[in-house]
Amino acid sequence: MPASSHRLSGQKAGLKLDRVCIAIQGQKLCEVDLAVGAGEIATLMGPSGVGKSSLLAYVCGTLAHGFDVTGHVFLNGTQIDNLPPQDRHVGILFQDDLLFPHLSVGGNLAFALPAHVRGRDARRDAVEQALITANLAGFADRDPATLSGGQRARVAVMRVLLSQPSALLLDEPFSKLDAALRDQFRRFVFDQARQQALPTLMVTHDPDDAAATGGAILTLTGQNHDVAEPG
Repeated sequence: MPASSHRLSGQKAGLKLDRVCIAIQGQKLCEVDLAVGAGEIATLMGPSGVGKSSLLAYVCGTLAHGFDVTGHVFLNGTQIDNLPPQDRHVGILFQDDLLFPHLSVGGNLAFALPAHVRGRDARRDAVEQALITANLAGFADRDPATLSGGQRARVAVMRVLLSQPSALLLDEPFSKLDAALRDQFRRFVFDQARQQALPTLMVTHDPDDAAATGGAILTLTGQNHDVAEPG
């Protein structure tokens, strides 16, 4: 990897995977060339083991050692794959909500606030507004263990968004929800991504998840990918 970041010529706002190829022990897992514009949602599909989650980990900077990667990741025109995770401004949502059990709902949300949001009042207002957005007004002092699965999922989304990411990654975030709740939560997440103009990249095995994005769908096969553009 180059030691310094550079701009991708002509790149517009959004997330760009520029010929990213991931391999392990000489075996290629996937190769992706993809641009996701601000507020767009693209989907990665394919069988287990083709590198979907590894690709997300590479984008956000948490890919384990042992993988061989070529290609670069650009966010709003600036290369980020050579930056530490905390400097990439990429948020990720997993299938598990990963709320901190020792913190209240409000404490979980406040944990994500950037350092530039200073002062008790400003931080409290940001948390309260997030709870209103998630239809959880008044829940700041609640123990996460007392929440329903859908409520916990919404708190997890708002925690990611409060960190003010410039791009959003979704790693099977709806897979543990029942059908009715899955549809409701999916709309909530996609609406938030679009309203905040976040380029979003989602991994899923569910064709309904992919169809709901209205964006490009990439089917990874282990060596390359097929792209279905939005209809």
